[in-house]
Amino acid sequence: MASSHLPCATTISATLPLPSAQPLFAKPSHFLTHAKRSPRLQVSCATAPNKNDSVDDTPQGKVDRRNMLLGLGGLYGATNLVSTPGASANPIQPPELDKCGVATNAANQKPVEFSCCPPVTQRIIDYKLPPVFQMKIRPSAHRVSPEYIFKYNMAIDRMKRLPQDDPRNFLQQANIHCAYCNGAYDQPGQGTLDLQVHESWLFFPFHRWYLYFYERILGKLIGDPTFALPFWNWDNPKGMTMPPMFVDPRSALYDEKRDPASLPPAVVDLGNTQVTDPLQLVANNLTIMYSEMIRVNANVYDFMGQPLREGGKPKGGGSSERGSHTSVHIWVGDPNQPTREDLGNFYSAGRDPLFYCHHANVDRMWTLWQYFLPSNKVPDKRITDPDFLNAAFLFYDENAQLVRVTVKDCLDNLRMGYDFERIDLPWLDYRPPRQTAKAKVLRTSSTAPKASTLFPLNLDKVVRFQVDKTKKGKADELLVLENITVDTTKFLKFDVFVNDEDDNATELDKAAYLGTYAQVPHKTPNKTATSTIRMKLTELYDDMDISDDDSIVVTLVPRHQGPGVTIGGIKIIENPSDN
Repeated sequence: MASSHLPCATTISATLPLPSAQPLFAKPSHFLTHAKRSPRLQVSCATAPNKNDSVDDTPQGKVDRRNMLLGLGGLYGATNLVSTPGASANPIQPPELDKCGVATNAANQKPVEFSCCPPVTQRIIDYKLPPVFQMKIRPSAHRVSPEYIFKYNMAIDRMKRLPQDDPRNFLQQANIHCAYCNGAYDQPGQGTLDLQVHESWLFFPFHRWYLYFYERILGKLIGDPTFALPFWNWDNPKGMTMPPMFVDPRSALYDEKRDPASLPPAVVDLGNTQVTDPLQLVANNLTIMYSEMIRVNANVYDFMGQPLREGGKPKGGGSSERGSHTSVHIWVGDPNQPTREDLGNFYSAGRDPLFYCHHANVDRMWTLWQYFLPSNKVPDKRITDPDFLNAAFLFYDENAQLVRVTVKDCLDNLRMGYDFERIDLPWLDYRPPRQTAKAKVLRTSSTAPKASTLFPLNLDKVVRFQVDKTKKGKADELLVLENITVDTTKFLKFDVFVNDEDDNATELDKAAYLGTYAQVPHKTPNKTATSTIRMKLTELYDDMDISDDDSIVVTLVPRHQGPGVTIGGIKIIENPSDN
């Protein structure tokens, strides 16, 4: 089992004492091996807002985290810290709360309206991150103590007991997700164009801010500013069951609208494959994590999601959003509810306390991807486009004050005052085994139709076809699925296999498995959305004997029932980053 302990050639220490009143940035917990924390070491998390801004000089006695990472085994070079800015238009603006409308959801083919609008106030202030005097450490949910569970349960209980018109009330907090994700807000000045934070580069920043204030509210309610949310460690075999503290019906953490089949001891199914063998589920899950974190991403947008600017529509989420994130939503949501409430639909997801624990791990994935994956696996880490950095949202803070926040202020979790408990990352080295036999694929490829004869394609069953490579050999190429148009009111998911030799679609721990597309049901104006996804083929080519082949055989496997997905086209292109 691989460990998250990354190589550290030397012990880092600072020689200057830390004044007691000075904010402390602890070393990232994922780098701790057997060395003790040094109370004298500070990490500066300064980042340049855009390519034209410079990073402030590091104060004496502090160590810039990026420099520290370079010293800890050379995890990534300076050229990997930024991505090339795109063409600038205007960033997404925060919503106008007084123009909030009803969110809608399709239940049994009939629209159902929900009021998700928050209290309205005229006083909005620009939020400034407070100084950090003590780092909060978010714990793994399956490892917390009884004392922690008691404190967490008390905090949620007090949140639920707040007056209904208090923006910090539990239902008001749940409504935040409903309003930003299910059509209650329009983009300011853009007519009736929805403001949607999923399926784009806004996904990670929005949810990070969301949890940040949720966590601070809970801490305020119990008088503990050090309180930190737990994360559901579904990427580790020891955490792949629903955390026990959420399944006690007497607890404030309980929600009755969950799939009974997903209660402990059931193992989470990150692939929605319907596999029942726990060992195979764990193997599938680790393969999925390796794929979406490392294998399929050619650039920063493949992981973070596609750009979304003022006046635009979401064009596609990143590998993590459409993979493990969506699968957990669906796995927990109750199939006996009209649209898989609570966690299985955007409008209701925040009503389940487990939502915040789930998204704490999603946020952890962003942190791991930013700082702890080796540079030869993840080529670029940052987006410097001002339309990304200056996108803004509105939240109520722990004092019920409405505040305006921007993406550029949430790029570093340490600067926001929290880190994560150190947990092994078994998926880090869980690269699928090489595929040695290709005879069956060769036989099948002669009868598999060319992709050009099938697309546009209505994907309601397993489909197998040939796609031409750009050139022979182990080329650095991307598989592109274009104009994926979906019915947004449904759970829809499909997996992609290449040169699959055994046609066993329930086993994902093999070289043939490439990646996935999935969506959580949500509202859009015309109940449809269109996106394009890319998946890097480099590792897959290395793991298969296909150097002399002119084409590959692609298999698309729906994990949903019935129609709902149309794919406009599929092709292979050379990786633009290498041109």
